Amino acid sequence: MPYELKTKETDNSVTQFIEAVENPKKREDAYKLLDIFTEVTGYEAKMWGTSIIGFGSYHYRYRSGHEGDAPLVGFSPRKANISLYLAPGEPGREVLLQKFGKHKTGKACVYINKIANIDVVVLKQLIRDSVVFLRKMYPES
Repeated sequence: MPYELKTKETDNSVTQFIEAVENPKKREDAYKLLDIFTEVTGYEAKMWGTSIIGFGSYHYRYRSGHEGDAPLVGFSPRKANISLYLAPGEPGREVLLQKFGKHKTGKACVYINKIANIDVVVLKQLIRDSVVFLRKMYPES
């Protein structure tokens, strides 16, 4: 049986999802991020799965044969923090993150508590670089 992707693009409303964010400050930051990601990417925001707001998409295929679609970039205002989905492996990422402000990194995510803790100019560059990097890695998307 082939692996079924949990995170797929859906027709769910991005605005309804943001409105359901309990913390008012996190909700406000989610709207700011929505504006930033939309402005930088030029893509309309789409829900991916139940909790990721994604912009654009690409089709990946691993050597193992596993393949699927994913947003080029995105974010999710979660209870603990805001997850930013930016391309791991993008060469300039680590240098930019040094100037980014207060954050933590995971395998594929960058976590922030609030926009006030980061440099929005650096965020915009991280978004741009991620989109360019993934478009080069997966040109057939």
